[in-house]
Amino acid sequence: MRGYLLTAIFLLPLVASESEHCIIQREHEKCMERIMLHKPSDDLELACPWMWDNLTCWQAASVGEVVVVNCPELFHDFMDPEDEMVKVSRNCTEDGWSEPYPHYVDVCFSYDNTTTHIDMYYRSVKALYTVGYSTSLVSLTTAMVILCRFRKLHCTRNFIHMNLFVSFILRAISVFIKDGVLYPQEDSDHCFVHTVACKSVMVFFHYCVMSNYFWLFIEGLYLFTLLVETFFPERRYFYWYTIVGWGTPTICVTVWAVLRLHFHDTGCWDTNEHTALWWVIKGPVVASIMINFVLFIGIIIILVQKLQSPDIGGNESSIYLRLARSTLLLIPLFGIHYTVFAFSPEDVSKRERLVFELGLGSFQGFVVAVLYCFLNGEVQSEIKRKWRSWTVNRYFAVDLKQQRHPSLASSGVNGGTQLSILSKSSSQIRMSSPLAENANISLPT
Repeated sequence: MRGYLLTAIFLLPLVASESEHCIIQREHEKCMERIMLHKPSDDLELACPWMWDNLTCWQAASVGEVVVVNCPELFHDFMDPEDEMVKVSRNCTEDGWSEPYPHYVDVCFSYDNTTTHIDMYYRSVKALYTVGYSTSLVSLTTAMVILCRFRKLHCTRNFIHMNLFVSFILRAISVFIKDGVLYPQEDSDHCFVHTVACKSVMVFFHYCVMSNYFWLFIEGLYLFTLLVETFFPERRYFYWYTIVGWGTPTICVTVWAVLRLHFHDTGCWDTNEHTALWWVIKGPVVASIMINFVLFIGIIIILVQKLQSPDIGGNESSIYLRLARSTLLLIPLFGIHYTVFAFSPEDVSKRERLVFELGLGSFQGFVVAVLYCFLNGEVQSEIKRKWRSWTVNRYFAVDLKQQRHPSLASSGVNGGTQLSILSKSSSQIRMSSPLAENANISLPT
């Protein structure tokens, strides 16, 4: 799995990868670390010392030596792959460093007004995920109310769905909190924020994102175990699922925060730097994504075998149609779209890949809520049953009013007769509702 993909996967709600100020600050810190590791005594005979020119780090050189570097990382995400191989050089003269040749502007800018274009791109990406997370937050909250309201929907499968919904809700809320703290104004830059509130927000944000990925993994593990094991103690397993889904992210994020506090307490605790600390929370996330992909393949194989069984009726076209439907329904539940760019080179379609990940990542909660709640046959049957019950009770109330006010009952049918008719129809509705519920339960839920 490529390093760029790992950053994009985990930091989906962050604007692109970083702002230009963040990249410059990080490169400056790396340059200062290289200078500190270099012994000053080694540079006494060198006419040109180490230098940071606000874009690139230049190592010490002697007179007549030419130092060649790549274009600054600031422009890499918005350059063509062949342009990234362009080099910039400086000569070490008796008077010190020469000007860069060719100049950064001439070779590292692939088009005019690069900074303005990058800013517009960041704003577009931020608007995209803001709309996506807002839509997901509303739909997931509605789905949670429905699943909590109806007792007949309380089962292990729906409890796992509800925990997944909560993780999506927390993820959306953490994104909005992060944007409110880190970007209160359009021109604010979080790279130079070092407050406790900023770091606490980032810890909460990373916890919510990590929990979301773990509950996606639990959804896949639960469905796979359900298909493989004949006798499946769901209640006992559910407690372990809860511990893994909420406990593992707590441990990983706590360890990461403590290590970050002691060894790398800089900035607002972004995780864009590729250090050992980077793997404390990224490693488990990537592992859960890849395991979920394996579980997804295994479930598809099991579904193919079950659908091709002689006990399953239907022709070949209907079998493949049901298989395709089940596959499409499982993709958002398992987060399989995160593996689309897993094995592609780092420098291929960076902007397209980021938009793809951000778009699907922010709207994933909405898709999951629609497929596994609003379009669920069991949920729809329960809502219809409650609606019929409410309609019957409403007629009862009207009938009682007519008994209290005889002038309203002028239809020739007395109140007792109406009450008996409605009671009979109500009992028939209650007797027929379980059959309707069983008939409308869909395969993937």
